[in-house]
Amino acid sequence: MRTAILSAVVAAATFGCAGGAFAQDEAPKRSSPWAVFKFGFSAYKNGHKDQAVEAYRYAAENGQIGATWKLARMYAEGDGVTRDDYEAFKFFNEIAQQDVEPGSPEESYVSDALVALGGYLKQGIPGSPVRANPAAAQEFYMRAAANYRNPVAQFEMGNMFLKGEGGVKASLRQAGRWFQLAAEKGHAGAQATLGNLLFERGKVVRGLAMMTAALERANPIDRIWIRSMQEEAFSLAGESDRRTAIALAEDILTKGPEADGGDGADAAADNGGGGSRLGFGQ
Repeated sequence: MRTAILSAVVAAATFGCAGGAFAQDEAPKRSSPWAVFKFGFSAYKNGHKDQAVEAYRYAAENGQIGATWKLARMYAEGDGVTRDDYEAFKFFNEIAQQDVEPGSPEESYVSDALVALGGYLKQGIPGSPVRANPAAAQEFYMRAAANYRNPVAQFEMGNMFLKGEGGVKASLRQAGRWFQLAAEKGHAGAQATLGNLLFERGKVVRGLAMMTAALERANPIDRIWIRSMQEEAFSLAGESDRRTAIALAEDILTKGPEADGGDGADAAADNGGGGSRLGFGQ
């Protein structure tokens, strides 16, 4: 059955059949992986996810990294297939083995795959050979954060340095650096966490403003924990600081993170000593 569907998919891609695949005895050998990948994308958009899966498989087996990524995402999300995190893990791992230079067209696939692998290894996958391995997760996150400047990976690295997890030594300065990099790219979780660190170190207005702005930008899942953090800080702040923070939050939402002065990581890492700037770079 799978061979028949695949033959039909490849034939459709080869001969430009946009309305649907049609069966042939043998897949045409002149079908390019890119053409089949494009057909799979078209089939996916039109709701023919069974055809999309077969097209992506063919393209992936023939070196199309975008097709491999699409398969990984479909299995990770149970989109058109039965959800299978271990199957997704294998596809993501295949992508992570690729030697892709930063700035290349395929960078986003590798960057996302590294983050996904970090997440799987951080928790493990029940019922599979993949066990929790925070140190290995840290290596994937670091690669995505440092090589590809992925904001999700930078946020995860910030958390690891903040808590001393994944084989790294706890460092508020390193945590602040990674949170700052992610926050500058609009990562709401990083903005909120950095804001909370500022708030706890006496930068009440700026910290509360960053948490408030992050709450407005956050996705529904992150909004839950950000709201709890922001509301607790809001309840502890004075009325004057609250009003000023709300005004600053509106400014941040309009102008971006630089509206808070741009030294969030430095202030968060300053324990009241010299107050020196850390000069974080990318």
